[in-house]
Amino acid sequence: MSRSTGNPSPRKPYTPNPSAPAPSLPNPSTWEPRPAARWEDAFLSGNGHHGAMVHGDPADDRVIVNHHTLVRPNGSEDLRPPELAGELGPLQDALLSGDTRAAERFGAGSPLVWVQPFHPAFQTRVRRAPAESGTPLGAGAGAHGTAHAGAGPEAECTAPAGTAPGPSYRRELDFTSGETVASHGPWRSRVFVSRADDVIVQHITGPAADTEVWLDPVLPGAPANLAVGRSTVLTPQGARIALRLRYPESDLSCTGVSVLRAEGGTVSVSGDGVRVAGARSMLLLTRVRRSPGEPDLDAEWAALPDDDYDALMARHLPLHRSAFGRCALTLHDEDPARQGLPGSELLRHPGSPALLERLFAAGRYHVLSASGALPPRLTGVWTGDWDTAWSGAFTTNANLNLQVASATAGNLPEVLDAHARLIEGQLDHWRENARALFGARGIVAPSHSDGESGHTRHFQRAYPLHLWTAGADWLLHPLCEQAQCRGAAPDALVSACAEVADFYTDFLTREGPDGAVAIVPSYSPENRPENASWGTLNATMDIAAARHALTTAAELAPAHPDADRWRDLAGRLPRYRINADGALAEWAWPGLRETYDHRHLSHLYPVWPLDEINPYDTPGLAAAAHRALELRGSENDSAHGHLHHALVAARLRDGARVSAALASVLDGDFFHDSLMSAHYPDRNVYNADAAHALPAVVLEMLVQSAPGRLVLLPALPAAYPRGALRGVRTRFGAVLDLVWTPEEITASLRPTRDARIELRTGPPPGSPAGPAEPGEASWVTLTAGADRVLTLRRRVSGGR
Repeated sequence: MSRSTGNPSPRKPYTPNPSAPAPSLPNPSTWEPRPAARWEDAFLSGNGHHGAMVHGDPADDRVIVNHHTLVRPNGSEDLRPPELAGELGPLQDALLSGDTRAAERFGAGSPLVWVQPFHPAFQTRVRRAPAESGTPLGAGAGAHGTAHAGAGPEAECTAPAGTAPGPSYRRELDFTSGETVASHGPWRSRVFVSRADDVIVQHITGPAADTEVWLDPVLPGAPANLAVGRSTVLTPQGARIALRLRYPESDLSCTGVSVLRAEGGTVSVSGDGVRVAGARSMLLLTRVRRSPGEPDLDAEWAALPDDDYDALMARHLPLHRSAFGRCALTLHDEDPARQGLPGSELLRHPGSPALLERLFAAGRYHVLSASGALPPRLTGVWTGDWDTAWSGAFTTNANLNLQVASATAGNLPEVLDAHARLIEGQLDHWRENARALFGARGIVAPSHSDGESGHTRHFQRAYPLHLWTAGADWLLHPLCEQAQCRGAAPDALVSACAEVADFYTDFLTREGPDGAVAIVPSYSPENRPENASWGTLNATMDIAAARHALTTAAELAPAHPDADRWRDLAGRLPRYRINADGALAEWAWPGLRETYDHRHLSHLYPVWPLDEINPYDTPGLAAAAHRALELRGSENDSAHGHLHHALVAARLRDGARVSAALASVLDGDFFHDSLMSAHYPDRNVYNADAAHALPAVVLEMLVQSAPGRLVLLPALPAAYPRGALRGVRTRFGAVLDLVWTPEEITASLRPTRDARIELRTGPPPGSPAGPAEPGEASWVTLTAGADRVLTLRRRVSGGR
């Protein structure tokens, strides 16, 4: 695991210029009074394929170029799961007979192999030429056809950056358009990643000096023997520039192509790029792709659009704006001035409604921008370092589902469509996992993927993720929720759910002493019992996943010849266990003791997201789940652990616990100036978990829906007594707008199909901290196409 930059220096305080007008801030957006000194603080733009990280420095305008397909070959690309199915029977016998360490022998000869690591491509550089210098600015950054020496983090900044050039400087990111704009005096740089044309677009006006433009591969962690090839061709409008990076010991390379168009002035070849003199403006269009062999550069250049900035933006804007704008949050802040603060300064006010409102918008923007060809990686679709932590993979046992958790209610089907593409592209590999490891039909998902391979490869004694069988159900569940919103499941989802049921039909062949089906081997990511090894029996997550998979397959395909068999098998699964502490146990097997201090909450899967355990239908199990949440520690303070905790607490109607979990993240210095997040406190390890999962927490604390139920303000923290949430998709087929004050709730429903729903509300203002009683329900009948407005009084706690 790599922590690419270490802890950053403390944030510089924002001192407003008293002679300047008060900053205006289009809502929703964010801004900074200085360029980004670190790549982690660069503003982000993306279209789900390409990603751009924008520093906004007038002296050295750098944009780091990313693409979802950029993974570095590491020898794992053709790795297949080992043939272990023949050892499964003896392993099951040993575990059932009481050998608590038997699972350590299953796959013990197979190494832990990390997936191909995600990496950046290069950075575009637009740097002002120093006065009276005879040295081309691009010189030394790698010569034609030569090997390029990898650079350390200190090589990232080759010109002074990160300090405000003066009071007129401003760097701004508009979430509604995906455009980042940096300006200083007459200089202005605008960047966005087009959804319509799949190209990174940069437009610079007022260069005011000779400028060097080139594609720079010098980024932290780049391999020492990365072969670099360049090409520069002058054109009547400007120039064509290309950079090819060939991976060591591979025929694969990533190739970037840029077209430069200059308005006025002259363009000449200089060093590794071009020198532009006297231009009034410059337009730079950039793409990158990963491919084998030698690319056809002429074809790549010719494929770039021949349009100006405004025309490109006009095609892009409707696609981005319509998606981002479907759902919005407004919170009342007692200090309106906080709404206009730079993001870095607003982060100094962790309890302010203005901060949560901006982070909700930023998280929504970032998860949309990172989703397209694939869903978000651990770093979204961005990184400035070749040495990404945990390979920058799709980590499926917690992180990926947390990142896409807001997509259903937040009305971002684009995110779930990308999630479906990842799954559908790997189903053959998932089938091979089931066959090779367990001798079963159906599908078993891996714990990590690079986007290309879906094969199981994480074999490790301490984290035996090859034993985890719940992954397919966990990953398909967001798509099942989306199908509930739409009122129908696509054939591909029905087929995949049936394959999960097929796996459990073949795998669940053993029984425990009580006659119930035993799940053996079983694993609860990423924890172990206090008195046994990691691979054991009847992990609660595995029980929940098996029951959900079998019943869901039968519901989606009632005419399937095995539907009755699936229902019968689901009914024979073990019951959940409540331990001596009154908590829902992580393992429903007698004698296994809990390990409470852990960042993962895998055993609370039946609470969130499944909703199998809830305060309305299963109050006893909900109380036990809440007790388990009370006893759970945070271990290493991972952001995903805190926000997963908040999601479960919201389902259990505990607003105080939601508030505490949010505070752990907002007070923990988890967010960079870019409003992208870190995995650990103190901005340690660039990671999208907190940024992307936070909107889901906000949605869950304000609105929860099931096919026949709507809960309004189930877990509202006291810090947010009034606000509005617009555009929430419900799982009973309506779109909801919500407005709340301490006295009243107004819910406007726009149903697309008929429904009869159970309506509940959260605790009244002033209620004591802790889980709220569910109270009484009322019933609402909805008719497709007929809007319905519900106005509910909020009874003050203790009143009548």
